[in-house]
Amino acid sequence: MDVDNQHELSSETQDFQASTSHSMPTPDRATVARALEQRLRQEREEASAHGAHFVAFDEHHEKRQEFRRLIDPGILRPNPRHVALESLDILLKLAENIIKHPDEDKYLRFKPTNAKIKQYLVDPKGTLEYAVALGFRPQVENFQPYYAFNKRKTVDLQIGAAILKEALELETAKEEAAHLAKQREKAIADAAVAKVKQAFIDDRKSKAWHDRREQEILSARAARRTSVPTSPSPPATARMPGSGHTISDVSPPSTSPPTYESLSDLED
Repeated sequence: MDVDNQHELSSETQDFQASTSHSMPTPDRATVARALEQRLRQEREEASAHGAHFVAFDEHHEKRQEFRRLIDPGILRPNPRHVALESLDILLKLAENIIKHPDEDKYLRFKPTNAKIKQYLVDPKGTLEYAVALGFRPQVENFQPYYAFNKRKTVDLQIGAAILKEALELETAKEEAAHLAKQREKAIADAAVAKVKQAFIDDRKSKAWHDRREQEILSARAARRTSVPTSPSPPATARMPGSGHTISDVSPPSTSPPTYESLSDLED
């Protein structure tokens, strides 16, 4: 290919790009948004045609929050704890029975006159409100009141059942934590009591040992006093005749004249 032909081709290419740029303007944001919305609408219609359910991002957030508020503070706070938890469990069983058996009539209604239903769904506060939010509606048949489920509320039933399960798991975890905390407190208290008892026992043993030791010392001292002999007095010695006397012991002769008893003694 010569230079002239290459020049002609490049000129034609530039002319085509120029004509294309003028015939295809850049779309603005509004056009792009309308096209995207149309595409999403088309996908939603196709999904519905095939029996699928198109769920927008977090579409049921408000409904979940509503069910959570119906549980707390609606049911948990005004009722005794054991009653509230039993009520939540019964509501969950009613919802799960319908989800598992959607075409069985016996699961689609309940009688408020039933003893257990009356005790845990009619008498407590907030429980019937939750049943209504699940899709149950009061009706009367042959002068008998009952609550029947509206099948158009299936989505609400599924959301409400999930929130009930969530709440029961949370409350069960709380109870287990509280039980463990009580066990730890009891173990600490028992250990403190055992420590005090052991200290008392050790003190009694120490005192008994010291008392026994003191008694042994006193007994040893008494035994030593009784075993030491007393020193005997020196024996008396017999006096020899003439012994034991000194010159000073001889009485000096008397210098006074002898006395005479009578004159006759002198004459003799």
